[in-house]
Amino acid sequence: MTTILLIACIVLILVFYVISIYNRLIKLRTIVSEAWSGIDVQLKKRYDLIPNLLETVKGYASHERETFESVTKARNAAQSAQGVLDQQVAENNLNRSLMNLFAVAEQYPELKSNTNFLQMQQDLASIEQDIERSRRYYNGSVRDQNILIDSFPSNLVANNFGFQKSAFFELDNETERAVPKVNFK
Repeated sequence: MTTILLIACIVLILVFYVISIYNRLIKLRTIVSEAWSGIDVQLKKRYDLIPNLLETVKGYASHERETFESVTKARNAAQSAQGVLDQQVAENNLNRSLMNLFAVAEQYPELKSNTNFLQMQQDLASIEQDIERSRRYYNGSVRDQNILIDSFPSNLVANNFGFQKSAFFELDNETERAVPKVNFK
């Protein structure tokens, strides 16, 4: 009788342990999803600012059509990207296009003194910082989730219930990590 009771207690402890790990995996998956939503909100702010920025630069540098088209295409691609890895590639392309746009803006002294352009540049820099903070939170959440999925014995629970590791949201290289910033002073 005591042997059966001991086995029942061990099984019960194991069941509660599996339930605990499962619930923690669900919690971390939800946190990762919430963190991605935070990045998405900041990216939307940036996407909304870009058309105004383009119109302001067009007023001074209308012959730079190729640069404007590049930024517009990159913005549209970033807006329609699905999933973390596609979004990462699209954002890298958009960052390169914005760097080119600011390089064009450097060539126009009147534009550099335009208060609307200066304000949009400051807004973009602020949004980029918010994106970076959101990215750090997301990547930290992904790290925590992936560690639990990879660690023993929680990996047994994760594999049995189909939990997958999440991808980090990172930029390609140091040049692209820099906030697109132009000094007009």
